[in-house]
Amino acid sequence: MSGSPRRSAPWVIAAALVAATLVAGAATAASGDGPADAPTADVASDPTLSVALAYEFLDARVDEFCDGAGHCLPRSYEGGFFTDLPTWDFTPSFVYDDALVVIAYTARGLPEDIRRAQTVADTLLFVQENDPIGDGRVRTSYEPHGIRQGRVEITGPGTFTGNQAWAGMALARLFHATGESKYLDGAVRIAEWIQANTADMVRAPFGYTGGQLENGSSLEWKSTEHNSDIAGFFTQLAQLTGDSVWADRAAVATTFVAAMQSADGHVDTGTLLDGSTVNTRPIPLDAQTWSALATGDPRYDVALDWTLGNLIATDGPYQGASISDVDVSKVWFEGSGHLALALTLRDAVGDADRVETLLSSIRLGQRDAANGDGKGIVATSTDGLDSGFGDLYYASLHTGATAWYLLAAAGDNPFSLPTD
Repeated sequence: MSGSPRRSAPWVIAAALVAATLVAGAATAASGDGPADAPTADVASDPTLSVALAYEFLDARVDEFCDGAGHCLPRSYEGGFFTDLPTWDFTPSFVYDDALVVIAYTARGLPEDIRRAQTVADTLLFVQENDPIGDGRVRTSYEPHGIRQGRVEITGPGTFTGNQAWAGMALARLFHATGESKYLDGAVRIAEWIQANTADMVRAPFGYTGGQLENGSSLEWKSTEHNSDIAGFFTQLAQLTGDSVWADRAAVATTFVAAMQSADGHVDTGTLLDGSTVNTRPIPLDAQTWSALATGDPRYDVALDWTLGNLIATDGPYQGASISDVDVSKVWFEGSGHLALALTLRDAVGDADRVETLLSSIRLGQRDAANGDGKGIVATSTDGLDSGFGDLYYASLHTGATAWYLLAAAGDNPFSLPTD
């Protein structure tokens, strides 16, 4: 979820960049076919067509910003709030979204999917290798225009732990798909950075802290979301490398997540700055869904039930998950994707119908939501969804939301490697 402690909120980075971008005169309109040119078949009622068009959306975004060496980074957001000034277009690419795009391509796995996944993953290796510190980390976001010119332009310089884990999971997944050792090597470098810079075995409950700010200062709180990411990532590394130390480290993260589960079953967001006191507000969706997806532990079934009772939003014709208990007035389509996936994998009585409701609403948004193009998925049903973490979300086309929809439609868990 963008705007959480995992990564800087896109609107915050937008505010920081807008003056420079206006001066540069980077004037582009929202790309895509536009609703008027969308296919005449009813994407809202045809899941197969919907998935095909969602992949077409990702294809266009990946192909838009590439250099001669085959490096490509897709812009994360487009349209509406992010393209609402005639002289400014917000194009940064968030590594969390890029990771999801890579994993979504491996979920379908066509030759062209793997080729595009490799162009993005190779770019993650490129920015890792060319980082100004060069210690294995990646940053929050990068400028695709810079990549197209063969250079690294960092737009989000923070090094948040969850971002690292997602980039690592993307590289691990692509190693699993291709057998190319460079991807596993890059994933291990990221994992070693996480371990060296964020492991906290002093302040109970033990786990992993938030990462580092641009100035190198450490974020001392611990996040349920981040530790879920690490649990999934390190478990994958244990499987791919055969080194049990990664399984041991994954267990530390898994135990931290369990410590965040409250008496009524929901999972709290993490700790305060002291690294020990539980932070009880807001209660985010992904602490519920990702705890279940990353661990596979049935103890989080009750967290999913809590979500169904407390975090479901209805906004006009759309029904689905919201970001947190702070604002349930609008649907967060990205969250609907991972909730649908968690329910698919749980497969309890009634879950199939719940999943269909969630996916049907995403498809309806694909067809009708403001600022859509009939292919990609917008971040929210309407503008102004308050995350509770100090930022707002908008109805703009989003690679991350589109990728989560595709993973949900495929029943593919990004926290786990596919079974051969």
